[in-house]
Amino acid sequence: MKYFNLKTCRFLFSISFLFSISLLLSAFTVFSQQNHGKIKGTITTSDGDAAAGVNIILKNSKYVTISNEEGVFEFNRVKPNTYTLQVSLTGYQTLEQEVTVTENETAVLNLQLKVSKKELKEVVISNRKSILSKKTDYVARMPISNLENPQVYSVIHKELLQEQVAVNIESAIRNTPGAVPVTYPSGGIGISFRGFTTGINARNGMETSSNRSSIDLANVERIEVMKGPSGTLFGSTISSFGGVVNLVTKKPFETIASEVSYTAGSFGLNRLTADVNTPLNKDKTVLFRINLAVNNQKSFLNYGFNKTISVAPSLTFKANEKLTFNIDAELITSNNTRRTYNIYNEDSGINNPEDLKIDYKKTLFHDDNDAKTSANKIFAQAEYQIAENWKSTTLFSFMGENVERSYQTYLIWSSPTVATRRVGNWGPIYDNYTNIQENINGQFSTGSIKHKFLAGANYSYNKNGFSSGAKSFDTVDVTTNVAPLRRKDVDATLTQNTYPVSGTETFSVYASDVINFTDRLSTMLSLRLDNFNRPDVEDEKGYHQTALSPKLGLVYEIIENQVSLFANYMNGFQNSAPITQPDATQLILDPIYAVQYEGGVKAEVFNKKLSTTLSYYKIRIDNTTRTNAEGFTTQDGVQVSEGIDFELIANPFTGLNILAGYAYNDNTYIKTSNPVIDGNKASEAPENVVNFWTTYTFQNKLKGLGAGFGVNSVGKNYMAEDNVFYIPSYTVYNTTVFYDQPTWRVGVKLNNLTNEKYWDFYGNSQAPTNVLVNLTLKF
Repeated sequence: MKYFNLKTCRFLFSISFLFSISLLLSAFTVFSQQNHGKIKGTITTSDGDAAAGVNIILKNSKYVTISNEEGVFEFNRVKPNTYTLQVSLTGYQTLEQEVTVTENETAVLNLQLKVSKKELKEVVISNRKSILSKKTDYVARMPISNLENPQVYSVIHKELLQEQVAVNIESAIRNTPGAVPVTYPSGGIGISFRGFTTGINARNGMETSSNRSSIDLANVERIEVMKGPSGTLFGSTISSFGGVVNLVTKKPFETIASEVSYTAGSFGLNRLTADVNTPLNKDKTVLFRINLAVNNQKSFLNYGFNKTISVAPSLTFKANEKLTFNIDAELITSNNTRRTYNIYNEDSGINNPEDLKIDYKKTLFHDDNDAKTSANKIFAQAEYQIAENWKSTTLFSFMGENVERSYQTYLIWSSPTVATRRVGNWGPIYDNYTNIQENINGQFSTGSIKHKFLAGANYSYNKNGFSSGAKSFDTVDVTTNVAPLRRKDVDATLTQNTYPVSGTETFSVYASDVINFTDRLSTMLSLRLDNFNRPDVEDEKGYHQTALSPKLGLVYEIIENQVSLFANYMNGFQNSAPITQPDATQLILDPIYAVQYEGGVKAEVFNKKLSTTLSYYKIRIDNTTRTNAEGFTTQDGVQVSEGIDFELIANPFTGLNILAGYAYNDNTYIKTSNPVIDGNKASEAPENVVNFWTTYTFQNKLKGLGAGFGVNSVGKNYMAEDNVFYIPSYTVYNTTVFYDQPTWRVGVKLNNLTNEKYWDFYGNSQAPTNVLVNLTLKF
């Protein structure tokens, strides 16, 4: 597959062209709307929630539309007259309202639907979020729409994951343009995009961690992937220079509903999940929900396994009309084997994993070299409506990650047939993260200028302790009958070192103001002050750093509520510990900063049936550290990552969904201590990544029967900055067939149809063709 070369075309030309088009479209829009009127309204359900996907028609006319995720609908260029507006949604009583349209005026309506008791059950079953929806309060920490937001982000809904029979986070995040999953040999999951790798370190917008523990999808409502350095709102712990990954958990709702799901599949997969929701009192002011998951599976390799249990209860208490509390928790325990870290000697004659003579499905370590971990996560929120346009949100989160043991395996290759086996044990380890946050959101006006304002403060404390040890054991010829290395042989000679308990604390304040100069033109001004403190620990000296992180965004809607041009300047940072030089002097480092410049276009058109984003970005990292041949560290490195992101999500007609993305990235070292590396590509940064998924569900005959097809393609990428060893490009095809009914659902998924051989960033072979079968019962 040939990909577009970014260097043959610059984004400034595209912006100039789009701006010219925008002027013509604006002029045409203004001219065409003369002597016509508009109808704009909001529809809510009987319990006050926004009614999305509602059919609205003006009887005896050509005007038809559907409400969006906020329950908002709009008719433009309506001829002056008196109309009967008809509103209908399955499970609710049809509503009719008379409305009069006058020239150059907007008629505003606020409508509420009443439940039809006869069809109430169908309402619950069909309350599915559209995969086009990008509604979120976490990305900007304030309620602004995708078109108003100058930042690029993707949202992956649980409904899409259900279509794909996704059973792990790795397959889920491939629905984001440019995203490639990273399974660390130490445990935990990361995502590589825009040339950088980040952990899944945010949960409901708050700090969490997945460094060594597992993540389960059973309690995930949606996954939000925010692109670009996001230090201004999220600080340095949650975000990387590539962006932030935020898991939004499932919350209780006012209807009794339950769902039990069982998935079986290749390599001995047995997965059982349950989702139970119920109000706890007659007034429905106390709501409870619990999600459970049990997951057991062997590896496609000759050794390896994964056993995970997740329990996630959540409670909502509506104290009064102004005050609401939300509390949720998650306990997850896991016993599994880690991925092997492959290391290639310079004179090994190996350029990529295809050169190895080891069988694709073979590992040289027994699965009693396992890991046993647990994580306890607690999240609490108090939301108080101070006044009509002002709200206070107080948040608390705690995450305790515990590692009883974590055996990690290494193969150090000296030739395509010979490798040295090395094993380490990291554990016991504990990491405790405590986070307290206060946000004040408000809306106000200064003359004709409207403001959406956020002010916040955050305190976080991390305390951790660990022990570890590693040792090389033997050198083997992989073409011979090599016995797997057992844990008893490792434990017999492995020595553990215990390190002192250490902790860090950070206090931050931030503010953000979205200024609407007109209905179409707005700017976002944001600033964060971050004070980091790490005290002395025994012989290890602590350090203190203060970082200032600004953000600027600009949005112009060339077609109101449909197409917007945007640009942003975003900042990210990483705190850096002092380094002791070979001559015993200490080098005090500054925080490492990244700045991003980005511009592009967003569109939500055809009655919100098509959503697309196209952007160009350039991220420059200054103050990167480098080490010379004598072992001395200096802080003057420069790294530049630039590329394009494209995403398209469409529902052309009822039943057909299309999701497509393409990302190009060029992540290069501009200045290093080694001239040989100057101009080289960064590791774990493929240039080209493609994702595609489409499904069609029959609507009349055979209603609920559907099928889907998907493609994921990842380009060549390097394992290290010397650009010697690389991971080959690959393309994987998947397909699914399902039958979805009001009280049950069955689905079959085939992954890797062509039995493609491919490897992850650490040189580990990935699963061949495999099948998943799912049965879901809904109550």
